[in-house]
Amino acid sequence: MTSVVDKRKNKFNRYKDLRENPTELLEPAIKPVKEYDAFDRIKDIADEGTFKEFEFDFPETNPLKFEGYVEKKEALRKENNCHDAIIAGECEIEKMPCVLAVMNKKFMMASMGMELGETFCRALEYAGEKHLPFIVFTASGGARMQEGILSLMQMAKTSAVVKKFKDEGGLYITVLTHPTTGGVSASFATLGDITLAEPKALIGFAGPRVIEQTIGQKLPEGFQRAEFLQEHGFVDAIVRREDMKEMLAKILMLHKNVYEGR
Repeated sequence: MTSVVDKRKNKFNRYKDLRENPTELLEPAIKPVKEYDAFDRIKDIADEGTFKEFEFDFPETNPLKFEGYVEKKEALRKENNCHDAIIAGECEIEKMPCVLAVMNKKFMMASMGMELGETFCRALEYAGEKHLPFIVFTASGGARMQEGILSLMQMAKTSAVVKKFKDEGGLYITVLTHPTTGGVSASFATLGDITLAEPKALIGFAGPRVIEQTIGQKLPEGFQRAEFLQEHGFVDAIVRREDMKEMLAKILMLHKNVYEGR
């Protein structure tokens, strides 16, 4: 049986090796290792062997009859071993049960379409039914243009489900990773009871250049980065990737009596 000390040592050595290889890693948040994906995130956060992915049944979606859209999704599904740009399931973090959702940037830059919105909502509703806390790691370029207005509608849909979950006493935790932008940042990503972020992650709605061109002014240094947002009260804490599981475990422990007593 692996001791706690050995686990910490193994985790430290893993990230130390990554940082010492500049061809693979520039910064943990801004330039992740090429192979680091949503499943690696789940492996780092969930206790070993506890993550059970939800298997929701969805009909194929192409509401605008966008040419090549279905074929593109099929290719990405095979390449990324996931059905869309979010992976959700039940797991344990330091033996505390929760529902965990992780957005996958490798799937169309984790753009939010109908299937992503529905997966998020069903996972959150499951957490509400089982009285479990909900944790979501966000990373997105925004709405999915191939689904037009139906993609934008997911903003209202997911926000409504988050409100219902929170009104019923659910604990909703968001972790903003690089980048969290567009419709995702304008909806469920920024509604957390507790909002964490990775160092230097880009967080915002429109990009800095678009904002500067719109308002005709130079933006402050570090605008839309996690540190700037923490300084202005938008983010509760900035947590390095290797410390994230420990932080989440502490949060779950501190709030255990609240969500278990619902």
